[in-house]
Amino acid sequence: MADLHDSGKNVAAVKVIMYATGWCPYCRRAESLLRDKGVAFDWIDIEDHPGRREEMMRLSGRRTVPQIWIGEQHVGGCDDLFALEQSGQLDAMLSV
Repeated sequence: MADLHDSGKNVAAVKVIMYATGWCPYCRRAESLLRDKGVAFDWIDIEDHPGRREEMMRLSGRRTVPQIWIGEQHVGGCDDLFALEQSGQLDAMLSV
């Protein structure tokens, strides 16, 4: 099952899901941004739950981690998440 990462701050109005691995530096970087924003999210470790890797690939069409969803929208990976942050779009997506 997924682990819920809760920073104890503000919670996004939409559900945030991240498929990741514990050793991936890009996963940790994305996690850090979400935590800094006070966003609670589901962390799905695809190494602890191998069947979830196939699920991630089917849903995203990608093999790399992290793969992040905000609500029903597939955001993409770490670089995509940071691009949304830099463009000012991330906060709006999290408050929908």
